[in-house]
Amino acid sequence: MRIWIAAVLLIVVPWVAVGQDAALRKLVTANDTHGWEAVGRINIGASAFCTGTLIAPQIVLTAAHCLFDQQSGKAFAPADFEFLAGWRGGRAAAYRKVLRAVTHPDYIYEGRDRMDRVAFDLALLELDQPIRLASIPPFATGGDPATGTRVGILSYALDRADAPSLQDSCHVLGRQPGVLVLSCLVDFGSSGAPVFTMRDGRPEIVSVISAKAELDHELVALGTAMEQPLSELRAAFATGT
Repeated sequence: MRIWIAAVLLIVVPWVAVGQDAALRKLVTANDTHGWEAVGRINIGASAFCTGTLIAPQIVLTAAHCLFDQQSGKAFAPADFEFLAGWRGGRAAAYRKVLRAVTHPDYIYEGRDRMDRVAFDLALLELDQPIRLASIPPFATGGDPATGTRVGILSYALDRADAPSLQDSCHVLGRQPGVLVLSCLVDFGSSGAPVFTMRDGRPEIVSVISAKAELDHELVALGTAMEQPLSELRAAFATGT
């Protein structure tokens, strides 16, 4: 099975000591996943997948590198994608095909081990039909979190592909231009997963997982500092570019 995430990178970045991170918790029941159904699995072709999140009734946010074939470097066709909202135990809360896939205008796929690509590793998928179920409200997006901020992540991965897993407490360790270095736990398949903070009791997406990396001999996650690039991507999406 080919699962998608960037290769492990060695990075050097100033970072701060943070509090204890939570363990990953697999969401296996309907009660567990209540409120998280807008996060889903994006099936790609016959065997690959990424994680994505509904941010409008007909728009899913994910990582740009998920849209490309690792071997050929060519973009997949929209017909190769399917979004499975709230995928758990072999069933989804909603199934949608994809009409259009748009990457950030400055993203260029040149293999997935380039730090300078993480800053623009964002894509929007236009679904063939909107999801307008009261049980699947889209998530809002927010501003870039500061170093030391407590965040959380909900993701699928190679060894937990049948249900999402929640880490409700991890931290922003540091930043490079356009990139957040996170203590969150990620693995193959977590690309595109939402990183969130809580605002008024509701999760708000502040980053998207792009890669995993090594910092001081410890594995970390890399996410896009997405406030500005997401605004640029939305503009490109609106104009059809």
